[in-house]
Amino acid sequence: MSEQLSQSSNEQVATARGTFRPEPGAAPWGRQVLAQASMEARLLLRNGEQLLIAVVIPVVVLVGGVLGAERVGLTFDQPVADVLTPGVLALAVMSTSFTSLAIATGFERRYGVIKWLGASPLPRSGLLAGKVLALLVVEVLQVLVVSAVGLALGWRPEPGAIGLLGSLLAGVLGTAAFASLALAMAGSLRAEATLAGANLVYLLLMAGGAVVLPASAYGGVGDVVAWLPSGALGEALRAGLLHGTIDAASLLVLAAWTLVGTVVTARTFTWE
Repeated sequence: MSEQLSQSSNEQVATARGTFRPEPGAAPWGRQVLAQASMEARLLLRNGEQLLIAVVIPVVVLVGGVLGAERVGLTFDQPVADVLTPGVLALAVMSTSFTSLAIATGFERRYGVIKWLGASPLPRSGLLAGKVLALLVVEVLQVLVVSAVGLALGWRPEPGAIGLLGSLLAGVLGTAAFASLALAMAGSLRAEATLAGANLVYLLLMAGGAVVLPASAYGGVGDVVAWLPSGALGEALRAGLLHGTIDAASLLVLAAWTLVGTVVTARTFTWE
C-alpha cells in the first residue's frame, strides 16, 4: 500500500511539474541574448556622448567633406559624395564597434556591472552575443541616417549584387575586428585610460587611417595605412559601393585583425 501511495504521489508531482506559472528557472539562451541586446542598444542610444560619436560626427564629416572638398583641394576621379559616403559609413562602424563599445565596457567593469552579470544566469557567451547584436542594431540605424544624408548630397550608389555582398562582408568583418580590439582595450585598462585611449585612437584613425579618404590620398604611406583595420574597412566598403567589387585583400586584413583582437582579449580580459 505504501509503495502504491508513493508511486501515486510521484506521478502527481511529475504531472504538476512544468504546469506552475511562473515556472522557476532561467530563460532560454536566445531570449536572454535578446534581452541583453535590447538593454545594450538602449544604453548606447540614450548616452549623449556615444550618440555624438555614433551619428553626429559621421554626419558632420560627410556634410563638411562634400561641401568643402573643392575649397580644400580634394579631387577624385568620381563625384565627391560617391567617394566620401562609403568612407563615412566605415567611420560610423568604427565609432560604434570600437569607441562606443570600449568606453561602455570599461565603465561597466569599473562599476561592477559585468561582474554582476557574470553571476546571473546569462552565460559569458550570451553577454558577448548580446553586445555584438546591439552593435549591429545601432549600426543599421547609422547606415540609414548616413545613407539618407549621402543621397541628399548627391550620392548615387550602383554596387550590384557583388558589390552589396562585398559591402556586407566588410561591415561584418569590420565590426568583428574593431569589437575585438575594443574589448581587448577595455578589458585590460582602467576606465579612465580606456576613455582617453579609445577617443584618441578614434581621432587618429579618422584623420590618418584611410577610413574616410581613400588610401591613395595619403601618397607614399597609402600602402601602409591600408593595412590598418580602418584603412581595410574603408577600402573594402569603397570597393563594394563605389566599384561594385569585392576587395578580398582588405577583407583578409580585417579577418587577421579580428583574430589578433580575439586572442589578445581572451588572454587579457578581466571581468572586474
